[in-house]
Amino acid sequence: MLLRLPYLAVSNVFALIRLLPMSDADKDIEILTLRHQLAVLQRQVVRPRVTPADRAFLAAPLHQLPRARLRMLHLIVSPDTILRWHRNLIRRRHARISRRKRPGRPATRRAIQALILRLARENCGWGYRRIHGELAALGIKVAPSTAWEILQAHGIDPAPERDRQTWAAFLRGQAHAILACDFFTATTLNGATVYIYAVIEHTNRRVRILGATAHPTAAWVTQAARNLMMDLQDAGATVTHLIRDRDSKYTRAFDAVFTAEGIGVVTTGIRVPRMNSIMERWEQTCRHELLDRTLIWNQAHLLHALREIESFYNEHKPHRALNSAAPLRPVPELIRDPDRLDRLDVHLRDRLGGILHEYAHAA
Repeated sequence: MLLRLPYLAVSNVFALIRLLPMSDADKDIEILTLRHQLAVLQRQVVRPRVTPADRAFLAAPLHQLPRARLRMLHLIVSPDTILRWHRNLIRRRHARISRRKRPGRPATRRAIQALILRLARENCGWGYRRIHGELAALGIKVAPSTAWEILQAHGIDPAPERDRQTWAAFLRGQAHAILACDFFTATTLNGATVYIYAVIEHTNRRVRILGATAHPTAAWVTQAARNLMMDLQDAGATVTHLIRDRDSKYTRAFDAVFTAEGIGVVTTGIRVPRMNSIMERWEQTCRHELLDRTLIWNQAHLLHALREIESFYNEHKPHRALNSAAPLRPVPELIRDPDRLDRLDVHLRDRLGGILHEYAHAA
């Protein structure tokens, strides 16, 4: 239609120019001839096909004629149809103008929309009324209906349908009070098996390697538990639950060390390692990054390597669960200076002869 309508306008302008030098008698003869041809065509064609461009061109010059005059013309459509076409043209024109003017209330600022979506995402039990109240407490004036429209436009369900506790959210809420422990083994160069005892805090993924021995006994494990409790008290950690498996080395004396401090002991199910998945995941990391990449000479060499990886894991290694922070290192600030980004000076620090790599900016 966009190309056909200008074509019809230009072609008819040239036809008008051709009619200017003609006399009135010649024009009347041509009009009578064209009317007769139109009558012949109307007898043969029951319903002619009219394109949108034809409708616009016919409605533009004929809408000013009175309806009685239109009825006298031999048109392929009725006068009412011509007038209806013209009304549709005017309606579409006003609709385009209205869309450009954007009537009604001004659009909500993007920052406010982002804040409403953030409140809904971080508080599954909040409906649009509760979100409106929180915005009012922050000094942001927004109608409750506006908050509802923003939530609906982004496909966010009402609060009763979103207020479902997931396992991930439940575990995150309880992580600050959970401690997990486990044994895993390493093999020295002469084939001896050494048992490594370690614990991990769920809240910040901090690992504590309590010791390594070739013959773990119940007394040795109980003493390691006492040393752990002193470390937790010095660090000010608040632990209420300890996860352990059903190994026979965990005796009643071991459990008594924790129950005396108000810490409940939770035993995992039989052959259910996923009940202690965070600890199992760290053991896998220790194997992939250390034990599978070096030869352990003896127990002393193993303890030295374990101290290195404990320090590396707690102070440098980024964790996805901590937003790329380390257990004992906060999230680093982003570099926003373009000049500094163009002149990066990053140094490498090798640990354990290059098995572990640490990168840091030069001082």
